Amino acid sequence: MDEEQFQNPISPDKVTDRPGLLEYAHSAGSAIIRPEDKGKIKGKAVAAMHDQTDMQLAQLYRQMQLLAEQATAIRNRVEVSERIYMAQMSFEPIINHTYYLYEKRDGTDLLSMIAPNEWGRKFPFNRCVATVRLLADHTWDVTYHDYQNND
Repeated sequence: MDEEQFQNPISPDKVTDRPGLLEYAHSAGSAIIRPEDKGKIKGKAVAAMHDQTDMQLAQLYRQMQLLAEQATAIRNRVEVSERIYMAQMSFEPIINHTYYLYEKRDGTDLLSMIAPNEWGRKFPFNRCVATVRLLADHTWDVTYHDYQNND
């Protein structure tokens, strides 16, 4: 009997030993493979990038605002500290005690241990400029500052 050699009816160009690398489904049960919409993918990536950078810029803006507020507080603290050291003072301030800086009617300043609400009916000053506390390094922590009538 003459054996005929088997002839595969499928073209060798259509057969692979690595079907997972094909650009198309290789059997009826395979997952559907559709071409990607590259414009849609890029659009989503760009939108995500903008969202991320907007979030980072907002965070930097908040940090910048905080730094600006801290700089203003330091500037006010320096101004009040300079006024305290130029003010009339009839006692030696003690660390961690609270004092009050007043502007007298003649425009000079006075550092006092008496709070504004302790003066009785007649307040003898133009205004209370600041409530301060002497820190260990001999700088002043300004707990209240009269911002409305600032020089």
